[in-house]
Amino acid sequence: MAHRYGGKYSPGGDNAEASRPGPYDGARVDPVGARCNLLLVPPVVLAVLSLDDGATGLAAGLAGAALLGLGAWLLRDGLRAEAAYDARNVARRPAVPRKLFAAALTGLGTAAAAWRIEPGLLAPAVYGAAAGVLHVAAFGTDPLRDKGLGGIDDFQNRRVARAVDQAENHLSDMADAISRAGDRELEARVERFQTTARHLFRTVEEDPRDLTAARKYLSVYLLGARDATVKFADLYSRRRDPEARRDYLRLLDDLEQNFAARTEKMLLDDRSDLTVEIDVLRERLQREGIRPAPPETEENANV
Repeated sequence: MAHRYGGKYSPGGDNAEASRPGPYDGARVDPVGARCNLLLVPPVVLAVLSLDDGATGLAAGLAGAALLGLGAWLLRDGLRAEAAYDARNVARRPAVPRKLFAAALTGLGTAAAAWRIEPGLLAPAVYGAAAGVLHVAAFGTDPLRDKGLGGIDDFQNRRVARAVDQAENHLSDMADAISRAGDRELEARVERFQTTARHLFRTVEEDPRDLTAARKYLSVYLLGARDATVKFADLYSRRRDPEARRDYLRLLDDLEQNFAARTEKMLLDDRSDLTVEIDVLRERLQREGIRPAPPETEENANV
């Protein structure tokens, strides 16, 4: 007798497992790529080639290598700051324009390297300006303005940005602490909790009015999670206590469930607020005597 095939991926099947977030859901790609890493090569080459150029050439070469290396280091931080800025709905512009400073340092380093070969002002200035312009063309500039939400005053945006910045610092401290434990499974588990917590952050950023309801989650609970992670990592790095590991995993489970529940409740509240706004607007239209025109049927159209 024939039987209907069914499964979690089949129509009408149980797809609860398929709908669960995967291990890489919400994963962040390091914005520092091969292009940025290649910028660490010229300073080394310049320093090596300057060893046989005498005192003046050596000084110019080492100065150029130092400027180029510092520019590459600033560029890495600038790319990471820009990625964090792009990932958030409400964010303040970076306090230090690292990418622009990196372009300037790259231009100065190139000018110093050119002066080593061709002393003077014109040639080093041309080479330095070209290097700075090409740096900006390749990597762009820093975000130069704060990013907020239309219709929300700047004070609310600043409050949300400060709260989310503090919460992100707690998450970063958790990741740094758990890395000392030397357990890849625990690191992946903390990353999954970070993804759930960032869903809450994005919800608050989309509607700053939710900040009051979520403030304890962004400050008190995350601060406690950070402190617990630091203490656990210190203990687990010294002695592999399986009971402490189980307790810590249960803590992460409880935190993740509570953060997810808080996020879902805020989304439901936002939906309720939208429904109320729609109902109030419709009542006002009805009091004004405005009625939508009846849909034109096929018979009326033929007549």
